[in-house]
Amino acid sequence: MKEVTFIRHNIDKWKSMELTLETVDTQSPDTLADLYTELTADLAFAQTHYPSSRITLYLNNMAYALHGSIYKNKREKWSRLITFWTHEVPLTMYEARKYMLISLLVFLAGIAIGVISTMGDAEFPRIILGDNYVDMTLENIRQGHPMAVYDGTPEDMMFFGITIHNVMVSFQIFAFGLLTCFGTGFFLLYNGIMVGAFETFFYQHELLGESALAIFLHGTLELSAIVISGSAGFALGWGWLFPGTYSRGESFRRGARQGLRIIVGVVPVFIVAGFIESIITRHTEIHDAIRLSIILCSLAFVLFYYIYLPKKRYLHANEQTKSAALREERLRTEI
Repeated sequence: MKEVTFIRHNIDKWKSMELTLETVDTQSPDTLADLYTELTADLAFAQTHYPSSRITLYLNNMAYALHGSIYKNKREKWSRLITFWTHEVPLTMYEARKYMLISLLVFLAGIAIGVISTMGDAEFPRIILGDNYVDMTLENIRQGHPMAVYDGTPEDMMFFGITIHNVMVSFQIFAFGLLTCFGTGFFLLYNGIMVGAFETFFYQHELLGESALAIFLHGTLELSAIVISGSAGFALGWGWLFPGTYSRGESFRRGARQGLRIIVGVVPVFIVAGFIESIITRHTEIHDAIRLSIILCSLAFVLFYYIYLPKKRYLHANEQTKSAALREERLRTEI
């Protein structure tokens, strides 16, 4: 291949790599690793066919700079731990906003089905929740302690049991994305039906207010995390079903990396939700205003971290990219 053809064929890609180098602090390690692999392949080709060319020097300098950035990130592992939560997870959530919306709509559809089915058939909760659970809850209601189910296990055992269960559920929702999104969708739909049937059951016994304050005390975080986990499953399944311009294998790997970052990002949310459920939810004597405040604070966190911050991080990264592009246009000399 002639040198001019090689340059013409790759120049746009190299310009994009330069812009990425300008905003390296906002890039994920996976992105940097992919760029470095591609760049070194071009460098090896140039060194073989155009060893004395300026293009070889240009690619070598860029590869050196990118290598330095990757090595710096490895050394600054504690800084990386911070930026993972402050930048990588929010940016990933913005990229996955389409999957988040789909996940939320499927979950809400499940709640609607649960509500309508229970209103139409009072026995429906037994199908979804089981006879033992419904009979136990009815007995608790008769005894005047409708939320006694949360007070039957020692706090520490309940915390570890609930947290491990919820984290396992999130990974299951993600893994079900292997079934081309339908597995994830079914899991979300079923969980939504459970919530709808559960709350309607308490509504029919004139305990909706008490139930909502108790359930959403921890459920605001827990149910939000389940919906977010659903977006990870849809990212995985979507990458397999609709590869776009990538090969199916590459698209699947990208979806898997994206989904895994989302899942890791919700683990702390499940831990906090487990703490609230095992330690606080059982204390129904806590004033309603305090419980409502915890619910509203939990909702504010979810909206801030998973909706507002992702968009803010994206706009900031986009501005950095535009600024880098303008500087590049001013400083660029012909290769």
